[in-house]
Order: sequence, then C-alpha cells, then structure tokens
Amino acid sequence: MHLAYPAVLAALLFSTGLYGVLARRNAILVLMSVELMLNAVNLNLVAFDVWLSRTARDTLHSGQALTLFTIAVAAAEIGIGLAIVLAVYRNRGTSDIDRLRDTAEGPDGDNPAAEKAEATA
Repeated sequence: MHLAYPAVLAALLFSTGLYGVLARRNAILVLMSVELMLNAVNLNLVAFDVWLSRTARDTLHSGQALTLFTIAVAAAEIGIGLAIVLAVYRNRGTSDIDRLRDTAEGPDGDNPAAEKAEATA
C-alpha cells in the first residue's frame, strides 16, 4: 500500500478532530475530538514506521512502540478528563464550555469575588 493513503486519511481525521475542538460547546464532545486527533497521529506513526522499515533494514519498530505509549496516555487522559467533566456537571448542572469559563461564578450567575469587593468598597 502506498504511503499517501494513510497520510490522507490521518489528515482527514485530524481535521475533523480540530473542527470538533474549535466548534463544539460540549466538553465531552471536545474530549472525543481530542481523541480523534490523537488517533490520527497514531495512524501516521504506524504508517511511517511500516514505510521506513521497508526502506531500511531496521526492524526496531519504534513508531509502533510510540503508538502504544500514546494510546496509554490517551486512555489516562480521557479517564481524568471525564472525571473532571462529571464533577463540574454535578456542581454546575451543565457541561457547556461557554458557561464554564469563569470558575468563580456560581450556577445562578453570581460572582462571589465581585460581591465581596462591592461589600468592602
């Protein structure tokens, strides 16, 4: 198989993931888009590893080993990310990223830091 096929597929996957990160408002969908981008990188690593092992007499397969490491890191990242999203959802009642920008803001829109500054003034 030619190297261009997995490279084009990885570019399409990465572009789809990038669009998902930039356009989505839901935190879970953003995490899924990040995973899609990581899978595109893994596809490139494996494709270039196979291509380089055919051209060189090298059988180290470091690209595949790095892919396994990336998959393990991605699994840990999604576990921690989902735990954070669930904790925020329980506290705030939403996983909308636009509504979660200010961490000091309460669920009904009040800002305790601003109220404290007004009370002392």
